[in-house]
Amino acid sequence: MSEEIKKDAVTQDAISSLPADRCDEHNNFVKAKLLVVDDDEGVLKQLKWAFGDEYEVLLASNREDAFNLINEHSPELIALDMNLDGNNLNSKDGIDILDEIKNKNPFTKVIMVTGNDSKENALESIAKGAFDYYLKPVNVDELKIIFKRALYILNLEKDNRKLSNKLNNEFKFEDIVGSSQEMRKVFNLIKRVSSSDVTVLVTGESGTGKELVAKAIHYSSLRKNQPFVVINCGAIPENLLESELFGHEKGAFTDAYIKRVGKFEVANKGTIFLDEIGDMSLSLQVKLLRFLQERVIERVGGNSSIEVDVRIVAATNCDLRKKIEESLFREDLFFRLSVINIDLPALRERGEDKLILANYFLNKYKNDVVNKNVKGFTKDAKTAIKRFGWQGNVREMENRVRRALILSEDSFITPSDLGFTGNENFIDIDFGKLSLKEAKEEIESKYIKKALEDCKGNISSAAKMLGVTRPTLYDLIKKYNLGIE
Repeated sequence: MSEEIKKDAVTQDAISSLPADRCDEHNNFVKAKLLVVDDDEGVLKQLKWAFGDEYEVLLASNREDAFNLINEHSPELIALDMNLDGNNLNSKDGIDILDEIKNKNPFTKVIMVTGNDSKENALESIAKGAFDYYLKPVNVDELKIIFKRALYILNLEKDNRKLSNKLNNEFKFEDIVGSSQEMRKVFNLIKRVSSSDVTVLVTGESGTGKELVAKAIHYSSLRKNQPFVVINCGAIPENLLESELFGHEKGAFTDAYIKRVGKFEVANKGTIFLDEIGDMSLSLQVKLLRFLQERVIERVGGNSSIEVDVRIVAATNCDLRKKIEESLFREDLFFRLSVINIDLPALRERGEDKLILANYFLNKYKNDVVNKNVKGFTKDAKTAIKRFGWQGNVREMENRVRRALILSEDSFITPSDLGFTGNENFIDIDFGKLSLKEAKEEIESKYIKKALEDCKGNISSAAKMLGVTRPTLYDLIKKYNLGIE
């Protein structure tokens, strides 16, 4: 098996340096338990002597003793002799015991040890759930690597089960996942506004999940069985957006060959989500303001007012107050839209949510990848996920995990699978030496500097990437004395 070990994603050197201990519920380090089941007294003594310093070694020479020890100690690792009947070279007692062990605790790592060099028996044991197999005579150094490797995988699986259990117990609206204090505030606001028809403005950087919040509000409200209509105000040209929103009469303009019902009428009795509301022209802002005041619309080219019962949820990644100062957004419309404002935190501000979200997306998409059995993330990948800045927020996280599922060649996703090269703008703060305000400013300055570098000093592109206006970005550059090359 030594050749297969060399091919494993975790190298021999890395595995051999891993500790054989673990933490109990009080965060104290304890030795992992290794049960050796073999009818050869010499093998039992050899493994007890070889591994006694690293593991709590338990010994059994038959099935009954083995299960008594398993029931009492729940060992993490079991070295199981495939042939406990030394007089019968074709005996498969060990495989029968393996079946019982895996039925009782499927997460226990069982390494089959045999003097019979039959590949068929080895493959059969792997198919039945054995972690690995080893041929006698015992080579302590190679067996040590196999045990360390098994314990490493066991701990990874345990961490990912904890994340999955935590994920299943957390607040969740539609596909909004999180347990951080910031997201609990968001969930609480969604619950409170859903029972009313009040207009809501959702703000936050690109990729934070503004449309998901709008859906959560709609599907938690009394309007949930009515239409939920989405329109991106920044993606439709100004001359077409009015018709898209309010509809038009036949002959209202060139190519208006038929009457068309607009999105407001389509959403009647339901909810309309106006994304990128900050990109709406001033002339259309006037018409939207009229609807909010009177609850009626007029189709383009029409003369009659049409009453529409629709709830508005709007969203933007712009600073609307800054746009008001620049005379690009109406102040009266702003106050009409922001009766309730839900401000979504950036992913970099959501702490423990990063790993919860990564695990959520892994579970969501792993069945889409054929012939893959990805179980979780390596320790290094988890560290990278926690420290990475996630400039693209949740959307970037989702895309990186989906990419990793496709590219991964092992059971656990590595940093390189996630597209990390080691040169990323990782968050690296010396906790305890900075106040919260200083830490936020340090992070903010790093992100702005990185955005400027990525955009080669193009202010417009960097502002768009950061989700702020050009004047705001100029102010921030001046604040942090970043300079512009």
